[in-house]
Amino acid sequence: MSRSIKVALAGAGAFGCKHLDGIARIDDVEVVALVGRTQEKTAAVAQKYGIEQVTTELNDVLLRDDIDAVILCTPTQMHASQAIACMEAGKHVEIEIPLADSLADAERVLQTQEATGKVAMVGHTRRFNPSHQWVRQRIKKGEFAIQQMDVQTYFFRRKNINAKGEPRSWTDHLLWHHAAHTVDLFQYQCDSPVVQAHAIQGPIHPELGIAMDMSIQLKCENGAILTLSLSFNNDGPLGTFFRYIGDSGTYIARYDDLVTGRDEVVDVSNVDISMDGIELQDREFFAAIREQREPNSSVASVMPCYQTLHQLEQFL
Repeated sequence: MSRSIKVALAGAGAFGCKHLDGIARIDDVEVVALVGRTQEKTAAVAQKYGIEQVTTELNDVLLRDDIDAVILCTPTQMHASQAIACMEAGKHVEIEIPLADSLADAERVLQTQEATGKVAMVGHTRRFNPSHQWVRQRIKKGEFAIQQMDVQTYFFRRKNINAKGEPRSWTDHLLWHHAAHTVDLFQYQCDSPVVQAHAIQGPIHPELGIAMDMSIQLKCENGAILTLSLSFNNDGPLGTFFRYIGDSGTYIARYDDLVTGRDEVVDVSNVDISMDGIELQDREFFAAIREQREPNSSVASVMPCYQTLHQLEQFL
């Protein structure tokens, strides 16, 4: 493909805008359509980014022959059915994490990808963050082996609001969304399958109908273990904090910042072309389309994560 890749983005919320910001820095890619829940808010975002088509219906863009790919930043519950619709319409698709909120739906997406041959990639951004890339490079060189990952994923969301602080039209989930980041990263960095998995959860929120606190333990075949704590009840500091405990050091990643266990800064500015994990994720998606290859974090490659999440769900 020599011409620009024409893209439709579905979901004009907080993460949709992060993708639009990242794509703006990528050559030969053009977002030509924006799909949102309400026409007025979607039109305002489209005007800001210079996007020509605004619609509230995904099918409107799937009918366009000139659109090559779709990025889905829609509610979790829509991901599987929308991804399948995109591929069946002949479009490559990138699905924001999670791929689905059940193993059965994740498997349906994989089956459709295999049947259509389209590039289908999931937004497992941690694979692309320079901090985690730096650790992976050390692992691949044989300079570092993970003994334990200790991860905290903490938010303060006792009401159903999004990352912009606005009311959300759907309910988030600690296991199928937020745990997916770390479960995938653990298996990816260890390059070893999970052989033991356990989870417990706290009380169910009376209005949201979800657990607000959760604890997960995993063990890989190579002996590495993971301890993951998640909460919607934590009143700061907020975010996800990764502690890599290995045979030759300890590293703490806070999104794109990395320090040693002694709080010494690790320079990750030259790990990749950008410090923006979502931009790097999108670059991989478009490169895979152009090169007609399987991308990093393809649907097939992240399936072990969703198999593990399904296994963990049986404990809850």
